[in-house]
Order: sequence, then C-alpha cells, then structure tokens
Amino acid sequence: MQRVAESDLQLRGYVDAEANRIVETLLEWLRIPSISAQPDHAADVRRSAEFTAQLMREAGLEHIEIMETAGAPSVYGDHLHAGPDTPTAVVYGHHDVQPVDPLDQWTSPPFEPIIVDGECRARGAIDDKGQMLYEIEAARGLLQRDGRLPVNLKFLVEGEEEVGSPHFEDLLWREREKLSCDVVVASDTGMWSRQVPSITMGMRGNVCFDVTVRTGTIDLHSGSFGGAVPNAAHVIASIVAALHDADGRITVPGFYDDVRPLTDTEAAAFAALPFDEEAWKRNAGVKRLDGEKGHSLLERIWTRPTCDVVGIGVGYTGHGIKTIIPAEGNVKVTFRLVPEQQPTKVAEAFEAWLSERIPDGVDVSVQREGEGVAASLTPVDHAAVGALSRAIARVWGKDPLFTREGGSGPEEALGRVLEAPVLFLGVGLPGDRFHAPNERMVMDQFWKGLLAAGELWKELARG
Repeated sequence: MQRVAESDLQLRGYVDAEANRIVETLLEWLRIPSISAQPDHAADVRRSAEFTAQLMREAGLEHIEIMETAGAPSVYGDHLHAGPDTPTAVVYGHHDVQPVDPLDQWTSPPFEPIIVDGECRARGAIDDKGQMLYEIEAARGLLQRDGRLPVNLKFLVEGEEEVGSPHFEDLLWREREKLSCDVVVASDTGMWSRQVPSITMGMRGNVCFDVTVRTGTIDLHSGSFGGAVPNAAHVIASIVAALHDADGRITVPGFYDDVRPLTDTEAAAFAALPFDEEAWKRNAGVKRLDGEKGHSLLERIWTRPTCDVVGIGVGYTGHGIKTIIPAEGNVKVTFRLVPEQQPTKVAEAFEAWLSERIPDGVDVSVQREGEGVAASLTPVDHAAVGALSRAIARVWGKDPLFTREGGSGPEEALGRVLEAPVLFLGVGLPGDRFHAPNERMVMDQFWKGLLAAGELWKELARG
C-alpha cells in the first residue's frame, strides 16, 4: 500500500477540532442503562433510541424515525443526496447493551463512564454505542466539511441485538424498500490487535434448545427406589455424553452435510495471522484445548460448527448431600453454525437424534429458543471488501488481514433480506471485555474507526 500522511485523511481536522465534544457525547449516551434483557429497563432502551435519533438530527441526517417493533425500537436516519448513480450503504449497529452482572467485579459503576489510561470504561462502550457513534460522527464531519456525502447513507440502529434480535428480521422485511442498498456496513466487531488491523469476513450462526427430561412425578428416596427407577440426572448425562464422538465431532446425523472446507484464499488469510496459541490459552484461562480433531484452533472457533452444553440443572446441588433420585432435569444446548448450514435443518436433525435417545417411559420436552440465526460470510475478493481494505490501510498504515467471528448476530438477515454484501468495520480489541465487567473502548481505536468510516465512503464512491 502507499503510505498516507495523517493530515491527508478526510476527517483528521474534524477529529482534532471536535474531539472534546465527541467524548462528552459518548459519555452522555453511555449513562443510559439501555439493558434490553431486563424489562425494568424498557424505558431506558426507549430513552436510548430517542438519544440516537437526536444524534442523527445533530449530524444533519434526514427522515429520522423511531421504528417500532413488537419489542424495543430501532432508529432510522438517512442522507440521500449523493445521486442515483452513487452507491447506497446501510450502516447497522445497536443501542441496547448487556446486563452488568456481576456488579461487584466492576472497578467503577458500569453506567458512570470514565476515561482512564486512554480507555473509556462503561457498559456499551465497545458494544455497541462507541462503535455506532464514530459512524454517526463520520457522517457529521463530512457534512460539516463538504455539505454532502460521497455516497448515499442510511443508518439503522437496533434496540434488541443483545437479546437475539427477535423482531429484527420482521422489521427488515417491513422496511425493505426503504432500506434498499448496495452494501451493508456493520460496526459491531473487532480487530486482531492495535498493531495488526483486520477485517471480520463473517460470523457463525446459532440455534439453541432448552431440553427438559422427566422420569417421574416426584423425587424419590435413593435408598428405597435407587437401582429400580430411572434417574433424570443419568438420562441427561447420557444425552450430553452422546453429543460428540471420541474425535470431538458432533454425532447428529447429517450435521456436517452442508459444511464446506476453507478455500485456499481463506486458509492463506488465516495463516498470515500472528497467532500465539499459548497466549490464547492463557487469556481464556484454560490449560488444554479441546474440540474437533484435524482442525486448527482458529478453524474451530471461526469456521467449524460446534455444539455446546451451556447449562445443566438436575437434582440437589446445595450444601451436603440429599439422597434422592431426581425426577426432572434440564439441559441447555447451543449449536454454532457455519455458512450454508440452516438453523431449521439442524434443529430438526437434533430433535430427531434426541428422540431416539430417550428411554421408554421417560418424557422429554424440547423448546427452541427463537428461530435461530444463520451464518454470514462475505467473500474476501468482493469489490466492497477491497474498498474497506483500502480505507483501513490508509488509517492504520498497513494492509488489514482477514478474520472471522465465532459469535452470531443479525448480519446474515441484513445481507439476505436486503440482498447486499455485509462489510464489518469494527475496531474492538481482544481485551475489550465484550459482555463482561469493565467493558472498554480504547480511544485510539475509536478515533481511527471514525477516520476509517470517512475514508470508506470515499473509497466506495470511487467504485
């Protein structure tokens, strides 16, 4: 790449002049406890939506609307004066945040944001108010400087992402014409490190189950009935043990039918990453690795499907021993999916697999948690990815590498419903504590994200 002086970046002067105001705006937004998972914060989520709308107005966006759903509201705003022959981009993010538990692990109150050691620390700082703010401020800076934008922009800021976006796809279909675009830009992901810029190319899908097993009407005395009646804990243990074979592969029939191998380009992109497996283990707090044999660690967490038991509740778990045969138990199972795997197909296969493993006389109920989310993937060689790569290279001073994200989000629905490629301009870092106590935004990353957003619109306009 050709090195670019910082002074040549479109929004460098804007950042220098407006930095204090932008930081105060970020802190004000972060003070709103917009926790979508907790009903007693519903008014705060709406207040955050109204704050988002006000940010858009102050930026100079138009047609601003709080879009109602069956749950929490999303916010829309646009600026569509670049011309019909110029690309149109939808910028996606969310204004809701995760719960703050455990509260005692925070070093400062989660909704009293502070700037310490170059970091903004608060719930929502990186996920996703901070990343959404630099997108809005980039549009504001270009409009303030030029009175126009290089491309047509539409902003869509969701209010339910942290609870699985249960009403978001319905909103997309309802507003599909208004949201029509050539490209979607999502700023809700991360980079490899401060020194190694990267672009997320895709996210895994997800489908989740809540399984309840009942072996009788009441718990029974283990001395009087043990050895003669079925034990709910034993049934659940047998189910969990059967989910994987000795090589860590998922045993549900047909589970891997739609899983495709990495392309040579994808494999080369992963090989170029400066990955330290031992450091990764230390950061995870584990001493050994597990999972599907025959695949690297990065493949396992990014590009291979997984099955995990995320919770088990059965029998007596209090202090001491209670000598019972438990009559009921619960296990929660999640599957992370990769491109071309469909949540409905996987769900039906798992439910059929499960029914074959329930002994006669034992009742089981299976509840799917939502409809599931399919995986999202944008090809590395897509022209829009080239534009994003050039924008990031101009700001970070080096070409970005390519990664994937093991988590899940509504990006697949965005790309599918709007029939547009999804780009990920995210600046989060591995130590930013997404969803955890002491969440942070490294402010140097924030400013670079703002600058890169400005450069991206110019690159997309060039075609």
